[in-house]
Amino acid sequence: MTTMRRRSLVNWAVIGAALLGVLAGCAASAPRATAVTEGVTRVELGAVKALAVSDGQGSRPLDASFVRNAPLADVQADLKAAGLPTDRLDVPYTALVVDVGGQRVLFDTGNGEFGGPGAGKLIDNLRGAGVTPESVTAVVISHFHGDHINGLRNKAGQVVFPNAKIYVPAPEWGWWMDEARYAATPEASRGGLNTARRVFGPLATSVIRFEPGQQVLPGVRSIAAFGHTPGHTVFMIEGGSRKLLYWADTTNVAMFARHPEWAVVFDMDAEMARATRHRIAELALSENALVAGFHLTRPGVGTLTRRGQGYDFTPLK
Repeated sequence: MTTMRRRSLVNWAVIGAALLGVLAGCAASAPRATAVTEGVTRVELGAVKALAVSDGQGSRPLDASFVRNAPLADVQADLKAAGLPTDRLDVPYTALVVDVGGQRVLFDTGNGEFGGPGAGKLIDNLRGAGVTPESVTAVVISHFHGDHINGLRNKAGQVVFPNAKIYVPAPEWGWWMDEARYAATPEASRGGLNTARRVFGPLATSVIRFEPGQQVLPGVRSIAAFGHTPGHTVFMIEGGSRKLLYWADTTNVAMFARHPEWAVVFDMDAEMARATRHRIAELALSENALVAGFHLTRPGVGTLTRRGQGYDFTPLK
């Protein structure tokens, strides 16, 4: 064998080994989604373990008021193209449980005993997956809408996660718990303010308030995502084989990822919410993060890609 040929074989062997290493690394970092039980999906990310846990589903009639700045016909056409009903909007509720940094963290608590007939399944689904409420060491709240906080305390007033410290965004607390705002709000419009007071009032001295942008817990970085509510906050979960962004209600259902410019009726500041959707989606792409959302297509965790002026959410299989 000539010297040149031996060198060529050695070079190809080195290249082949390098390629195998790259492929092995990709395989190791590829997320795996496994159905644990009905309503619970496990995502393995190396040192970080995540469970997407269904709290059930809500449904509302679809009318022209739901999307404020798009014709109803356009919204219905998008739903039809996705194979979904065009007369109503079915909205999944999916909380996230993450084992990270020595903590078991629950992101948002669902509807609890206060939701509609299709909601309030979080605790049963957790128990079905072998997770007890007592094992949760931290509850992190993204914002104060009822479907995200009502599961914190039951109708008897008991704390559902008795061993957990509770973390909330300071701007969100400041808006919903402000006494001057409450006094100035007509009684008929106090629904959300009353919910926040019922849930958090007895816990006011123990709730930990953080400024968005801070590290909330080891491996949990908070990111301001205002617009949906005044203090709406999302969380980048780090330390695993791949980052995981819990973006809460950055969008409602996945349709609003495809159309980030659409203003949904639940967004309290529509212009800010539109800008936030683009900023948070671009953050997920730039950091190659998986995305988890409270209202995204089940299991509620997946990948994001660009689609024209918007984005496509693809659930993990």
